[in-house]
Amino acid sequence: MAQQVRGVVAPAKGEPVRIETITVPDPGPGEAVVAVQACGVCHTDLHYREGGITDEFPFLLGHEAAGIVESVGDGVTEVAPGDFVILNWRAVCGQCRACLRGRPWYCFDTHNAEQKMTLADGTELSPALGIGAFAEKTLVAAGQCTKVDPAAEPAAAGLLGCGVMAGLGAALNTGAVGRGDSVAVIGCGGVGSAAVLGARLAGAAKIIAIDLDERKLAAARSLGATHTVQAADADVVAAVRELTGGFGADVVIDAVGRPETYKQAFYARDLAGTVVLVGVPTPDMTLELPLLDVFGRGGALKSSWYGDCLPSRDFPMLIDLYLQGRLDLDAFVSEKIRLDDVEAAFDKMQRGDVLRSVVVL
Repeated sequence: MAQQVRGVVAPAKGEPVRIETITVPDPGPGEAVVAVQACGVCHTDLHYREGGITDEFPFLLGHEAAGIVESVGDGVTEVAPGDFVILNWRAVCGQCRACLRGRPWYCFDTHNAEQKMTLADGTELSPALGIGAFAEKTLVAAGQCTKVDPAAEPAAAGLLGCGVMAGLGAALNTGAVGRGDSVAVIGCGGVGSAAVLGARLAGAAKIIAIDLDERKLAAARSLGATHTVQAADADVVAAVRELTGGFGADVVIDAVGRPETYKQAFYARDLAGTVVLVGVPTPDMTLELPLLDVFGRGGALKSSWYGDCLPSRDFPMLIDLYLQGRLDLDAFVSEKIRLDDVEAAFDKMQRGDVLRSVVVL
């Protein structure tokens, strides 16, 4: 029987979010209903509210979440009622050319729930990234649920659902940071700080955090940065080179996603080094680089979708590290808030006051 719950809806482009009554249908084949315990407030949710992703309003926001599986539909074997899960927005299909080549983290046919959640009057909602977890319960494809150790704190675990995983994966998966490497991270918000932590986990010898905000640089130091660069006062490329013997870093991660920061990343890497773009550009941005420099410097220029993660592989492993005290996910939880506080959390995020506000239900 369909249920009615409270959820945070973005009604139209640029309008403040509001609490609405949401109708959640019973799960159909391949679907699951999850009782949400915690959901982080991510920049992507703000992009949805501002119409920066699609214009398919109204949106049910929220996607960086953890909770308990309440019920499942026919044919679901991955999870069962009572399982503690992290939600993910790339449920791999197992059948596309990427999956069949053994690269499921590049899956070209990820899927979401077939049924729609609605407002009380029947208006269909577009769930953010196919999840819509700023709600007491949400309907997702069962493949979007990854079972992890229930001993984990939901507010911390849910952050692997998007931003923290994006940063960790940019270093561990896409950048393939190795022991003894030098790494520079441009932009130290939630994603960039997670990239710093990922570089530390990988055994990087030198981790250079770069930002305009001293608060973010302080957070990066606490997570493992060995050096910091205040970008307002420095030539970023020259600073990175000076800190790496004049050569540049082995891996440079751009967690901002602007043409100027990408150019800094490109020229701040060592010859044959790697640039990883994990910050998300806007559609109007363009980049111009001398093609001879692209050729002559060698190396790799990579983009990182979701940290090139495979949830079934990465989430349980990272939660185990968290429970062992080796991965400080709690450090990313700046505050715990209610559903009613999401609009205020967007303001704090834009001012740089928080790494993550987390809605706790």
